[in-house]
Amino acid sequence: MPHQLLNGKELSQVLKDEIKAEVAELTAYGGRQPHLAAILVGEDGASQTYVNHKMKACEYVGFRSTLFRRDASISQEELIALVKKCNNDAELDGFIVQLPLPKHIDADTVIHAISPEKDVDGFTPINIGSMVLGLPAYLPATPAGIMEILGRYNIETSGKKCVVLGRSNIVGRPISVMLSGKGNPGNATVTVCHSRTPKEDIIKYCREADIIVVALGKPEFLTGDMVREGVVIIDVGTTRVDAPDRKRGWRLVGDVHFESVAPKASYITPVPGGVGPMTVTILIKNTLEAYRRKI
Repeated sequence: MPHQLLNGKELSQVLKDEIKAEVAELTAYGGRQPHLAAILVGEDGASQTYVNHKMKACEYVGFRSTLFRRDASISQEELIALVKKCNNDAELDGFIVQLPLPKHIDADTVIHAISPEKDVDGFTPINIGSMVLGLPAYLPATPAGIMEILGRYNIETSGKKCVVLGRSNIVGRPISVMLSGKGNPGNATVTVCHSRTPKEDIIKYCREADIIVVALGKPEFLTGDMVREGVVIIDVGTTRVDAPDRKRGWRLVGDVHFESVAPKASYITPVPGGVGPMTVTILIKNTLEAYRRKI
């Protein structure tokens, strides 16, 4: 069966171009630029890469961006003081605290200190609670990116059996809520599997599923024998694996064994170039929404 790639890279460019045009219109008559800030603690390579992507996206769409870099030795009190400073900055529409944080800092305490009005990552309890209740909220960027992909590619979710592999607060839980909620996309019947779900049950649920969202962090976990013909696959995983034949010495793989699953799928996201690019773009979209709420 020929599968269609759900190209997040292309779609994210479409979205960024839409946002860029809107920002140009908003600022044409002397209005200020939307402003996003990021707080980056320590020297984690992946975190630096993610933040760079976010800053570049800001520049592309015409946003102002600010990066607060802090040493890994920063105290929790100092970090929360910086968060409160950002909360109170009237010129700042939204900001993110890049995770993970150093071990001596409690990430939940820091996230809870972020003002819900500026929480464009959609991680604070008020935004998560509003999302669960179907009220207006800034949605977590990766799950919202998945919903955008499903919507823009006109993939039917209403009444469909959907399996979510993974229950993290960043992807698994929120995407299960969004897919089962009212709306389009939405109205799916959702089963959530996780580390305590027996493997034989995971296989059973996946073989019955119309849509599978895989967010486990286990490289190439989902294989072709676990899925049925015509399934829609959303692969959220990204893991570096050794590849001595590559110039860099590694390659990125998802949580899906692409070679065996793709021939059975009707639609599938690639890794890289699937869900990842959408995450940054949704963050930009949320920041524009925060800006709009002020004008």
